[in-house]
Amino acid sequence: MDFSKLCFGVDGDSITAGNQWPYHVFNTLGFASLHNVAVGSAVWYKRTVKVNGRTISTQSYTDPDFAGISDGWEPTEDENELQKRINNCAIIHIEKFIDEVKRGEYPPPDVFAFAMGTNDDINHLGNADDPEPDLFAEAGAMRYCLQRLKEEFKGVKIFILTPLKTANHEHNEKIKLQIKSIMTPIANAMGAQITDCFNGCGIFEENEITGGEGEYLIDGLHPKLNGQLLQGDYVAKEIRNNLFF
Repeated sequence: MDFSKLCFGVDGDSITAGNQWPYHVFNTLGFASLHNVAVGSAVWYKRTVKVNGRTISTQSYTDPDFAGISDGWEPTEDENELQKRINNCAIIHIEKFIDEVKRGEYPPPDVFAFAMGTNDDINHLGNADDPEPDLFAEAGAMRYCLQRLKEEFKGVKIFILTPLKTANHEHNEKIKLQIKSIMTPIANAMGAQITDCFNGCGIFEENEITGGEGEYLIDGLHPKLNGQLLQGDYVAKEIRNNLFF
């Protein structure tokens, strides 16, 4: 496979934003381009919040008054900041990605990788078999994002990366549930490739420390440089071994 003729798109949260594992994959495989719309603190789905007696919901990226996207997470009652935070989801990221391609800022992707789900709430996973996808749940949002990419970019190959294992056992159990009940069945149903970073890339709960530096994670959740490279090597191998046109 000549990756130098292929363009790579990516979405995710703080583990994916910036020059982390996607940049390593881009360099390792020699893709022609990298278009990364990941933002820290992101989830798959739309949200609503109540503040100062008002209910604020995730906007559409094309809304004339679109407030933007924020990776903020510390407590606040600033309505504009909260609007930006609940705009920070895969649905909006994908709308932004598509708009940037249409405006000629980036080429259309041949390969696209999602690395979402770490921040998703267990109460908002939804149902993988729901015939009318709920965009305020992980299952519905995931279906929406995959469908939008397939509609806009014919022939794009989509990889769904499972979240990394963390130092927190309860959090890891939530990720297992996401993988089994949401991510795997939807990926299979929609022709996407599951890439099992949770079990396959070499990060283990017992070697990490919640709130402190472990073998590969700086705080029990976010990879330090060796963890980014470890994940990047694994993802590059999985893309190379499972990319068929």
